[in-house]
Amino acid sequence: MMQDSSLSPSHPTGELSNNNLIANASENQPIMCDTYAGLVHVEWDPHSPVTPIGKMVFFTQFLKTCGLYDKWTEDCPLHFLSPNAPKKRDILGTLLLSVLSGQTRYSHITTIRQDTVNPPLLGMTKILSEDSVRRSFQNIDPDKCKKWQQDHLKYCYDPLLEEDWILDVDTTIKQLYGNQEGAEISYNPTKPGRPSHIIHTYSMAETRLILDCELLPGKQHPSCYSLPRLIEIIDELPANKKPKLVRGDCAFGNDNVISPLEERKIPYLFKIKQTKKVKDLRLLASRNEKLWVDAGQGWEGTKAKLCLTGWTKERNVVILRRRIRKTKKENKQTYMQMNFPFLETVTDSSEYEYVVLITSLEFEIFQIVQLYRDRATSENHFDELKNQWGWGGFVTQDIKRSQIMARIIAQIYNWWTLFVRWVEPDRHAEAVTSRPLMLYGVAKEVQHARQITLRVTSMHGTAEEVCKKMGIIASVLHKIKEYAEQFSPVVIWQRVLSVIFAKFLKGKILGANEDSDRSGVLQWLIGQPPPKAIGLT
Repeated sequence: MMQDSSLSPSHPTGELSNNNLIANASENQPIMCDTYAGLVHVEWDPHSPVTPIGKMVFFTQFLKTCGLYDKWTEDCPLHFLSPNAPKKRDILGTLLLSVLSGQTRYSHITTIRQDTVNPPLLGMTKILSEDSVRRSFQNIDPDKCKKWQQDHLKYCYDPLLEEDWILDVDTTIKQLYGNQEGAEISYNPTKPGRPSHIIHTYSMAETRLILDCELLPGKQHPSCYSLPRLIEIIDELPANKKPKLVRGDCAFGNDNVISPLEERKIPYLFKIKQTKKVKDLRLLASRNEKLWVDAGQGWEGTKAKLCLTGWTKERNVVILRRRIRKTKKENKQTYMQMNFPFLETVTDSSEYEYVVLITSLEFEIFQIVQLYRDRATSENHFDELKNQWGWGGFVTQDIKRSQIMARIIAQIYNWWTLFVRWVEPDRHAEAVTSRPLMLYGVAKEVQHARQITLRVTSMHGTAEEVCKKMGIIASVLHKIKEYAEQFSPVVIWQRVLSVIFAKFLKGKILGANEDSDRSGVLQWLIGQPPPKAIGLT
C-alpha cells in the first residue's frame, strides 16, 4: 500500500522542538519575559565592551601615577622560554583583577574573563585562564620570588617608618580541605581536627598595612617560627626607622622572644600565660588593695616584678583584674568578649578575673593597658584578609605557591587600603563596604575619534559623594603626572602617603626637610597651582 502524503505531520504547525528553541535563542532573537512591569524583551549582547568594576579606572590611575604597579610587574622573576607562554603582566594583572573582585579560588577567574575594559587599562593583552595562572608560579625560584615580594611590600610602607610606629606580630589559621603539602592537624579552635596552614603576620598598627606574612605548615604556630622574620625585619631597618614598640599575645610573652628584643633595645608589650608563679604573684598582689588603680573599662591594675624559671633577670609586669558580674554564664561570656575579646582570662575565685602583661615600657598603668587594648585591631586584619581578600583560599598542592599567593594578596590589600584611605581619610573601610562603593559600577566603553570614554553607572546609594572625591583624586594624580619630570618616584610616593595619612601625620610631609616646603607641597597636591620653588627635588 502506498503511503498517503496528505497525512498530517507528528508535530502540528507552529510547535517548535527544543532544538529549534535553542537555535532561535542563539540567533540573538529577543526573549520575552513576562514581569510585573509587563512583557519585557531580552537581548543578549556578548560583544559590547562593558565591565562590572567600572571604577577600577581610578585605582589603575593611582597605581600607575605612584609607580607601584609597573615596577611590581617588571621586577617579577617570572621567565618563560616558550613563545606561546603567557606574559607575566597578564598573569599578575589577572590575579589583581581576581583578588580585587573578591574571588578566593583560582576557578573563580573564569567569571571575569569576558571583561574587555580593564585589561587594556592595566597594560594587559587578555585575562588568562585559571590553569595558566595556577601553573605560572610552579617553577619559579622561591628565593628570588621572596625577595621580589618583600621588597615591594616594604616599598609600600617604607616612608612611614620615619614616624613613631608599632609593630604587631600575630598568627592566624588557614583551614584546608585536601591533601596539600604542609596540611597538618594542630591547634584549631574553630574546627578541631581539621588540617591547616599557619600564617605568621607582621603589621603596622593603625595604618593596617601588612609588613610581611609567612605561610608555614600547621604545626609551626609557636612564636619560635615567627621570631626569625621578626628579628630580620627589625635588623634590616636603620635606627630612625625601627619600631617604637612590638606587641603580641601570650604566644610571644616568653624569654625566647623578649631577650632578642632587649638586646636590640626595642620596647615590647606582650601578655603572658597563667603559670603557677604568675598565679602566686597575683595572689600576693591581691592582698594589698591599696596597690590597685583604675585601668579603664572596669579593670584595675598594679605593677610588679616577675622572674620565671629559665629567665635571666626580673621583668616588669602589669597585673589586671576585673570583678565578675553576677549574671548567667552565657551573659557573662558575652560581656567578657565585648570588653576584652582578645584576652584569655583566668578566674581564681568568684570575685575577679585576671590578666598579666609583661612590658619594658615605663608608662602609667592606664596607658599600658590602653596600648594593649588597641592591639585588638590586628585581629580585624585576619578577619578581613581571610574572609574578604582570599587568604583562606587560592590553595595549591604545594605550599610554595600558597605562600606566594599570600604575599600577592597582602600586596594588593595594602594598595587598596591606601587608596581607600585617601578617599575616606577618617576611617578604615573594609573590602565588604569599600568595594561596592569605590570599585563596583557598570561601565561601558565608547571610542570616538581615538578617544576612550567610560560611562559608569554606580548602583550604590551613597555613591555620589564618593564619586566626587574620586574625581578630585584623579585630578590630583593627573597634576602629579603633569609635573612628574621634576620628581623621582620615591619623592612622589612620599608626598602621596603624606596626603593619605594627613590625619595621623598632622600635616607633616614625609621626606620634607624644611618647614617652608610643607605648605607648598600640600597646596600642590590638593589641586591648587604649584609654587615656583616647590622643593621636591
